[in-house]
Amino acid sequence: MNSLRASPWHLPVLLGLALALALPAQARVVWRCVQGGTVSLSTAPEPGSKCEAREVPDDAVQTPNLWGAMGVFSGVLYEREQDGALVYGTRRLPGSREYLRFTVHTPPGEPAHEGLGNVGTPQLAPHSALFAANAKAFGLDEAWLRAIAHAESGFDADAVSPKGARGVMQLMPDVIADYGVVDPHAPAESIRAGARHLRSLLRRYDGDRTRALAAYNAGIGTVARFDGVPPYAETRAYIDKVQALYLRYRAAMGHPVERPAI
Repeated sequence: MNSLRASPWHLPVLLGLALALALPAQARVVWRCVQGGTVSLSTAPEPGSKCEAREVPDDAVQTPNLWGAMGVFSGVLYEREQDGALVYGTRRLPGSREYLRFTVHTPPGEPAHEGLGNVGTPQLAPHSALFAANAKAFGLDEAWLRAIAHAESGFDADAVSPKGARGVMQLMPDVIADYGVVDPHAPAESIRAGARHLRSLLRRYDGDRTRALAAYNAGIGTVARFDGVPPYAETRAYIDKVQALYLRYRAAMGHPVERPAI
């Protein structure tokens, strides 16, 4: 049996090797799958799990940590047949064969990779009722909505970006116009429009949060042009930062802490 000690950057690349003949050389896709509070990585969506596609560029200096902050753990990479193709993943599913063992080191409480800077700790007090109400109204995960606001503005209602994004949710002028926002610096209007826009993006991308975040950051046209997450360092770091914050907000809000499927 093969054995591997891997940093968190190596495992997604390893999983991506199985896709080498099927995908363009510029990127590989790894699916981050959650089921019953456990996380696995796979080269295809897992039956019974909620999976999100994450693109991993071959030329990345550091591959994003797709696990989250889980400390050091050992696991197994399994091989199985699914829909007539070989699939590799870290969850033991029916028909799986052990392919290799690995050890992953994920830094607890630290950024997903160096490009994120200071991720920060969850802030549950700012605009708490607005986040709860709008997440419910538009069918969003409240922890995810809060994580986006945290990454966008740090909850600063007066924030203005160099590109003209404004308010708590950093609404761009076209989004402000599309949703009839009168005052983008009013938290109630900003959070409502941001939540509506995110719901629209999730519907456009069939629930794919990664593409929705890419479009929120770089625009729908950019995602369409690249048929996925654009190769912009800023956008990729933004997605990773939101994911890191999302895990922290889930924990702070009392949701079950994710653990690896081993």
